[in-house]
This record gives sequence, structure tokens and C-alpha cells, in this order.
Amino acid sequence: MQTVDWIVLLGTLLFIVLYGAWKTKGSKNVKDYIRGGNDAHWWTIGLSVMATQASAITFLSAPGQAFHDGMGFVQFYFGVPIAMIVICMVFIPIYHRLNVYTAYEYLESRFDLKTRSLTAILFLIQRGLAAGITIFAPAIILSSVLGWDLTTLNIIIGILVIIYTVSGGTKAVNITQKQQMGIIFIGMLIAFFIIISYLPEGITFSNALDIAGASGKMEILDFSFDLDNRYTFWSGIIGGTFLALSYFGTDQSQVQRYLTGKSIKESQLGLLFNGLLKVPMQFFILLVGIMVFVFYQFNASPLNFNPKSKEAITNSQYAEEYTQLENKLSEIHDSKDAIIKGYLADQESGNTKNAGHKKLIQELNISEKETREAAKELIKKADVTVETNDKDYVFIHFILNNLPRGLIGLLLAVILSAAMSSTASELNALASTTAIDLYKRNVKQEKSEQHYVSASKFFTLTWGLLAIIVACFASLFDNLIQLVNIIGSIFYGNVLGIFLLAFFIKFVKSNATFIAALITQIVIIFVWWQDWLPFLWLNALGCGIVMLLAIILQLFIPTNNTPTHE
Repeated sequence: MQTVDWIVLLGTLLFIVLYGAWKTKGSKNVKDYIRGGNDAHWWTIGLSVMATQASAITFLSAPGQAFHDGMGFVQFYFGVPIAMIVICMVFIPIYHRLNVYTAYEYLESRFDLKTRSLTAILFLIQRGLAAGITIFAPAIILSSVLGWDLTTLNIIIGILVIIYTVSGGTKAVNITQKQQMGIIFIGMLIAFFIIISYLPEGITFSNALDIAGASGKMEILDFSFDLDNRYTFWSGIIGGTFLALSYFGTDQSQVQRYLTGKSIKESQLGLLFNGLLKVPMQFFILLVGIMVFVFYQFNASPLNFNPKSKEAITNSQYAEEYTQLENKLSEIHDSKDAIIKGYLADQESGNTKNAGHKKLIQELNISEKETREAAKELIKKADVTVETNDKDYVFIHFILNNLPRGLIGLLLAVILSAAMSSTASELNALASTTAIDLYKRNVKQEKSEQHYVSASKFFTLTWGLLAIIVACFASLFDNLIQLVNIIGSIFYGNVLGIFLLAFFIKFVKSNATFIAALITQIVIIFVWWQDWLPFLWLNALGCGIVMLLAIILQLFIPTNNTPTHE
């Protein structure tokens, strides 16, 4: 990185931190601190919701996911628009009518305190883990850039977020997320057009899509019912809808975003705005990864994108074997050049029936994949502590080695801005849930508004420190963007089922719901541990089990006198 990159990077991050802290200092009551004064417009809500979900993991992992596996991952988001409509029609009117600070307050009025507390605790567990991962993801990037150790970077990033989140609460999160999303959109658009400009002369965007298609990267829809395939149309529509309903409808980090709306209409418009833009945004981010893939069809790429792998193999007895694999990869790239040009010539001449060049491209891709897998085995032999799964390093490798001065700093600012926005939302929601659902509810004596603001700030700081600790002990798990969604899927289905019971199954009472939720959580963890289902299906399974169990249990449990609120 050059001096100009450091200026762009540090200037962007400091502006966000200082602006957020200055703009929102001095919250005097809980309404201002937790619900942002209820004065947010729909576009602020929409951008804040998007920024909360679009963490650094999205911009770090999604391009690498597309590079290795193609565009199929976009199916994961197909359920989001459906979920947004349901939440606008059902969840938002109830939350606003009851004037709640957290989603879990409603559960006490419908069931009882123990059900509210259990649901809040499930949220705190999964979101607390996820907050650590959203800090850990950008730390990996800067570790590669600066050569600093991950622990130091986790602490620095965590402290930056804590500063303005503790200072301004929900309003600080909302305000800074507008700037962060602006930086993110600008940075990704610039990166996309630069990649296109870097393709060889005569290779247009249309040609690039043809090359990606011939390599099997543009297979967007998969209508199979193969449970061994994580991302299909059905898992996206069914499992993705349940996950999105759980996340946007019951996860306080999202609910808190639209509870800040000036009215029900503003909150609903904000969520619909997110629903309309989410799938196109993810499609575009994956498309950036596809263009990086095409770029590396004409340019040399490392056997493994994790820079630590090269260091480990160079100092081992397997260095010579690794060099042989590098030479083989180079030969594959040289062969691809002529074959790809032949394939494009067939396309331009209309000779699409000639499948010879396409078949050769696919065979070379298989050979390349086998070569990369062989390299991973050597790296493992050289140093078992080095992460061989390099999906999360693909995009950052391209940024650091190919973008011009200044833009490297901007793209790093994009990824770190995304990390800060999502982490801030998470810490804000964790603190609110702890303060309102656990602390305030169980404190017997009356306290002042300022006391609960101070308590919320203390819990924000505490969760921030815990997130830093989780980040320091985190490690790559297949792919970071998948890890966050796996953690969510283990808990979200159960939580969603509890809310659906509360909304629609009025004869089911608290004891049946509470027991069913405990049993369901144990079952889902066991199913995940045994790897019986792709993680997306855990959402639907958890939701179905808790609802069915609660209904059955209610038939055998005497009805209590807990009031039910329609």
C-alpha cells in the first residue's frame, strides 16, 4: 500500500467514527438511545437494514464464493423479498402498536417472562458469536496487508466500532450506515469497471460472460432437490424465506433498525426498499467475483490465495513438489488462452454447435481444480495451522495486486466500513436486548431514564469486548459468509416458530411453547452436528418442530391464566 491508500483508508474510517460520535452525542433517554428518537425516514431505514446485513464478510467472501463456485449462491437470497412482505404485513404493525423497544417484549405479553427471556438469550448467543466473526473478517484482510497479528487487529477494529456505538446508540448506527453504504456502492462499482477494463483487448463484458458460462460459473438456478447441494432454488425460496423471516422479523439487530421509523408506513417502505434491492445487490457482488475469475483466465494467479500458505510451503520439504504444481498451473493457463479465443471465435461466427472448445475449457478447469486441491494437501502437510481454504482471500488478493494507488485504500475502506456498520448494529442490538429484556425486566426498584441509558452504554461496551474476544479465537470455517449463516440457522428457525405461535396459534400457551423451544434447540444442534441437512433447511425444520411440539404439548398441559394479546 502506498501513502495515498493509507490517507484514503484512515481518512474514511476516522470520518465515520468521529461524525457518528459527534452527530449523536448526549442521548438523555431510552427512546433516543435505543429507538433513535423515532424520527428515521424510509430511506434511512432501508439503507440501515442493508448495511446491517451487508457485513465485511459479504464483500470479502461473496466474490471468492463466485470465483470458486459460480453465481448459484445468489439463490440463497431469493426468500428475502417474500419475507419482507410478510414482515410488513404482520410483524411491523404489532411491534408499533405495542410500542416495544425490543422484539422480545411482545413475547411476555403473549406468553410469559420465561419465554421472553429464553428467546432473548437465544438471540444473544447467536448474535454475540456473529459479532465476533464480523470483526474477525476484516482483521484477516489487514493481517495480509500489514503483516500484523490478528489479535492486535481485532482489538483495533473492535474499539473503533465501540467508540461511536457507545456514544450515540441507535441513531449513531443509523447515521453512520448511510455514509458507509455510500462508500460501499461507490467502491464496488469502481472495482467492477476497473476489472472490465483490465481484460485483454477485444474481450468485452459480453465475452467475459460467455467465458464464465463456458466454465460453468453462470449457472444461477438449480431446481434439483439434491440435499447435498447447499444452494438450490428450493433451499433459497423455502429455507431462505424462513431464515429471512427470522432474521429481519425477530433478530433485534434488524428489528431495532425499523423500530426507529417515524411511522408504520416509513418502516414498511424501508423494508420493502431493502427487499427490492437485496437480490440485485448480491447478484452484482457475485458478478464482481465472476469478473475476477475471468481476469485470472488471462493473468497468472497463485496456487492458493492465502499468502500464509506460500510462506509455509517455501520453508518446508514440500517446496519442490509445490513448485511443480505451480508450473502445471502455469501450463494450464497457457493452454486456456488459445482455447478461450477459439471458443469466442465460435460464438462470434455463430458456430455454437461446435462444443469442442467449451469441452476443452471445462476439462482444463477440472485439471486446475485438481491441481489446487493437490496444493492444499501439500500445505496441510507443511503446516496444519495454515488455512488452505482460500475463498476469503481471492478478492483481497486481486485488490492488493492489481488496483491503482488510492483505489486500494478505497476498497479496503469499503470492506472495513461494512464490518463497522454490521458490528455496530449487532452491539447496539445486543446491548438493547440485555438492558431491556434481562436487566430492566428483573430490576425490582424503579430507575431513572438516564440510569438505563448508562446501563445500555455499559452493555454495549461489554458486548463489544466479548465480540473482540470471540474474534481473537475465531478461525476460518469453509467460508466466512457461510459460517455466519450457519450460526444463524441453528437458532433462527426456533425463534421464528415461537413468534409464529405467538401471532397465529392463539390456543398455545407459555409452558408448552417454552418446553417445545428447549427440545427444538437441542434437536437442531444435534441435526447440524450430524450434518444430516444443509444449513438453510435447519430454519424451516426448527420452525416446524417448535410449532408442532408446542401444539401437541398444549393438548396435555393444563391451560394457564397468562393473558393473550391479539
